[in-house]
Amino acid sequence: MKRHYSIFFLALVTVMLLGACGCEKPKDEPQPQEQAEVWPKDTTVVEPEDMIWSGRPCFNLTLENTDTAEARIPVKVLMTTDTKQKALEMLDTVTLAANTKKNFAFTTPKNMEPGFYRAVCFVKGKTARNFVFGVDPFDIVSEPDMQEDYTDYWQTAKNQLAALDMNAVLKEITDKSSSARKVYLVEMNSVPDGLDGEPVTIRGYYCEPTDGAKHPVLIHYYGYDTQGSTSKCECPVGGNSNYAEFYLSHRGQYLNNRPASTHNPGIDEDCVNIYGDWFAYNFGDKDGYYYRGAFMDALQAVRFMASRETSDMSHLFAEGSSQGGALCYAAAGLSDYPFTAITANVAFLGDFPDYFKIVGWPAETAKREAKKKGMTDEQMYAFLSYFDTKNLATRISCAVLATSGLMDATCPPHTNIAPYNLIKNDQSEYYFYPEMTHDYPRNWYSMIEQFRRKFL
Repeated sequence: MKRHYSIFFLALVTVMLLGACGCEKPKDEPQPQEQAEVWPKDTTVVEPEDMIWSGRPCFNLTLENTDTAEARIPVKVLMTTDTKQKALEMLDTVTLAANTKKNFAFTTPKNMEPGFYRAVCFVKGKTARNFVFGVDPFDIVSEPDMQEDYTDYWQTAKNQLAALDMNAVLKEITDKSSSARKVYLVEMNSVPDGLDGEPVTIRGYYCEPTDGAKHPVLIHYYGYDTQGSTSKCECPVGGNSNYAEFYLSHRGQYLNNRPASTHNPGIDEDCVNIYGDWFAYNFGDKDGYYYRGAFMDALQAVRFMASRETSDMSHLFAEGSSQGGALCYAAAGLSDYPFTAITANVAFLGDFPDYFKIVGWPAETAKREAKKKGMTDEQMYAFLSYFDTKNLATRISCAVLATSGLMDATCPPHTNIAPYNLIKNDQSEYYFYPEMTHDYPRNWYSMIEQFRRKFL
C-alpha cells in the first residue's frame, strides 16, 4: 500500500510574546524542568505535510519576544491518544533575548506507539496550538471481529435480494439529458426491512450513454442525509462523460425522503422517511437493522447497472464520503460483480469498539438503544460487527483510495484507517489532511478521477 502526502498544512505554532509583565511563570503551572530531549537545539524542523511520522515525531515551535528585556518563557506540551488517554507531558523554560525570534525543535523521548494523537502546546499557561498527528498509522492493528455466522448472514441477505423482482421503472428527465447521455429517474425494489415483508422502493438517477457502446460503470453513494426533507437533491446532467453512472438514494434518505413539493426531477409523489433515526432503526435486530437493508440497496444499484446493455462491468467503480464511503466498502465487500476500484472519503461505520471510545456520536445512540433492548456491551458490539467496515474490508481485493481529516470529530482517522489496513494490495492509496474536519479534500473529484484513470 502506498503512502501519499496531502498538500494542505499551515505553520504549526507561532506565538508572539508582548510586554515584560508576561514573562512571569503562572502560579497554576508546574515548575518546568530542563529536558534536553524536549528542546534539542535552536533549529527549524521540516514537518511532513500530512503530519504523519514514523516512530518519533519532531515538531517546530516558533517563539518571538518583542519586549525590550530578556524573557523566560514557560512552555508545556501535552499529548493524548485519540481515546483521550494521557500519552506524554513535556515541560521546559525557553529563554529569549530581547527582540528575538527562535525556532525550537521538540520531540518525544522515545518512539511512540502506532496511532493518532492530539498535542496541545501551552505558552505562559495559555493554549497556543491544538492539533492532531499520526504515528505509523499503517501499523495500527484493528482486528476483525466477525461472528461465526457472518458469511452465512450476508449470503442469506444476498439470496433474498437475488430472488426479488427488481421491477426497475425508468422515467427520462428530458431537460437533464444530452445527446451523449440520457438521464433517468429509476425506481426499483430492494429487500424488505427483515426476512419477510413487502419490498422497499428505492430510487436514484441514472445516466446512460447513447452511443450503444460499453462504458465503465460509476456508482455514487451518499453520506448521511442531513440536508432535511425540504431540500432539493442533486440531479446529474447528461454531459459528455464516458461513464454509465448511477446516483443511489438508499432507503429512507434523499429521493426517498422528499415530498413532491421539493420538485426533485421525476418525483411526483411524496416520499417519506419511515425509519426515523437511521442508525437506531431496529437496533439489535440484525435481520431488520437499517444498514442490512441499506447495504443491500447498494448491491441493488450494482445489479441494476449490470442489467443495462451499455454497462462494462469489467470496469466497475464506486465513490462516496462518510456514510457513502461505508456503502462503498459494503458494495465492494459483498458484490458478486468484482469492483475495479473504490474511493472512500472520511468513511463511516469503522471499528465500533474503538470508534465509541473516541467520539460521542453514534456511540450515545447505540448505547441508548442497547440499553432499551437489555443488551450488554459485548452483545452490542457483536451486533454491530455485522456492519463494521473493517470486517467488510477482509472481503475486498480491489484498489482503494481513502482519505482522512485529522481534525475529523465525526469519523476520526482511526475509524478510516481500520478497514484500509485490512485490504491487501499494492494499488491502494491513502491521504491525510491535517486541517480537515468531516469534509471533502479541496481536490477530491479531480483526485478520484485521476485514480480511476489508472485502471481504464
